[in-house]
Amino acid sequence: MLKKSVFFLGFFLFSLWGLQAQNLSDTLKPDPNVKIGKLANGLTYYIQHNNEPKNRVELRLVINAGSICEKPDQQGLAHLLEHMCFNGTEHFKKSALVDFIEASGVKFGAHLNASTSFDQTIYMLQMPTDRKTLIDSALLVLEDWAHNVRLTGTEIDKERGVVKEEWRLGLGAQDRMMKKYIPIILKGSRYAERLPIGKMAVIDTAHYATLRNFYHTWYRPDLMAVIVVGDVDVNQMQKMIEQHFGKLKNPADEQKRLVYGLPDNKKPLVAIATDKEATMNQVVVFYKHPKQPEVTVAGFKKYLEDQLISSMITARLAEITQKPGAPFMYAGAGYGGFLGRTTEAYTAFAIPKDNQIGNALKTLLDENKRMQEYGFTKTELAREKKNLMRKYERLYADRNKQKSATLASEYINNFTQKEPVPGIAEEYKLAKELIPQINLASVDTTAKHWVTDTNMVVLITAPQKKGVKVPDEKEVLAIIQAEKTVQLKPYVDKVLRAPLIARAITPGKIVSEEKADSLYD
Repeated sequence: MLKKSVFFLGFFLFSLWGLQAQNLSDTLKPDPNVKIGKLANGLTYYIQHNNEPKNRVELRLVINAGSICEKPDQQGLAHLLEHMCFNGTEHFKKSALVDFIEASGVKFGAHLNASTSFDQTIYMLQMPTDRKTLIDSALLVLEDWAHNVRLTGTEIDKERGVVKEEWRLGLGAQDRMMKKYIPIILKGSRYAERLPIGKMAVIDTAHYATLRNFYHTWYRPDLMAVIVVGDVDVNQMQKMIEQHFGKLKNPADEQKRLVYGLPDNKKPLVAIATDKEATMNQVVVFYKHPKQPEVTVAGFKKYLEDQLISSMITARLAEITQKPGAPFMYAGAGYGGFLGRTTEAYTAFAIPKDNQIGNALKTLLDENKRMQEYGFTKTELAREKKNLMRKYERLYADRNKQKSATLASEYINNFTQKEPVPGIAEEYKLAKELIPQINLASVDTTAKHWVTDTNMVVLITAPQKKGVKVPDEKEVLAIIQAEKTVQLKPYVDKVLRAPLIARAITPGKIVSEEKADSLYD
């Protein structure tokens, strides 16, 4: 479960030197509670028994392909294909699929859904487990999606209109602004040209054969994972998966699944988008970095360190919001994923007050520079270690209450991004061993490298209305340039060292007691 929301608890005092010398290079092994395997055709499966909720199972079909795989004449077809999967398959004609699902007590949208993103397409299904035949039918649904979708010309034409209507409904402020800033913040990358919604001109005119070709090219077993988590028998589910998916074949002329990245940028990229219907101001500063693998114990240690630094800088920004004249209402920062599979980023963001967008940006840059130049204090680090410990302790205490859907999401990330899934118990054990090794010098060194002059991206969005001053690109670049000569002082952590009540208190005495027949008389 090596995710950005995992927390640490406790100290574990034993042979720390031995761990550091011998085990930091060890690969994190998968949670023994999940059975992970691969069929002869390359299809990967994950199966885990879990009782939250009871008598339910979460099923996922994951395709390691999305809009990023589209050719110029296919833009939008990954999304159209997702729609077609609910519009008739070999064993579930037209509306029969939805009828079958709803007859099983499952609601379309809540328990049956799908999503298309840049790099993957995911089909989601939750089913009751009280009947074996029902589970078998649910796996048949996944199997049909995998290789038996009926892509008839008549149904394709009908679905074009559905996708276009979905596109029209999405033409709100956020969508309009996104179309302005995405080409800038993703400048020079394939992602800038492959938004999942696609191009309506392609949706309108794409030949039937073009959609079918996309389906047969990318929906193949070596790019698929079947995930089953819930109140099921693991061994029985393994046999059923083998029966349903072992027959799938990869195409003879298999196309390589390429991984696309983002280019470096020496000068800051500045994206500014306004809209009359936008409801708030936003300033975001990204510092892009190559994605580092987290597959070893050392990677887990770095992850813990990242969370501590993120918490400390966020606490400083929160402190600023409490001051009179603060330029923003809320602000935060953290290190984590960016767009794509090869890039991560340190991100600082703020929700500025009206006419304070420039000042909010400057304040974010000030605090990033202060962190870079002076690091943190011992008291800040000690405090966040304790906070992280308490949170991780609660996570560990609730390890048997994890929702099946949450576990399924972790296995999606493991399949698509190689994110480790050691399980909460193992993470808890490792965290107790590793946290004492994280010292002030270590976090200061890491934080120093988060803030860079290159690979910087600034995004500003705001309402387009009278009285709201939004800086232009030239003004933003001037703020960034001026920051290079700003002289800052180290942060002072104002810790209350005196007791809450300095003097001894004499206890009182009970002078009388009365029995009340009712509290309401």
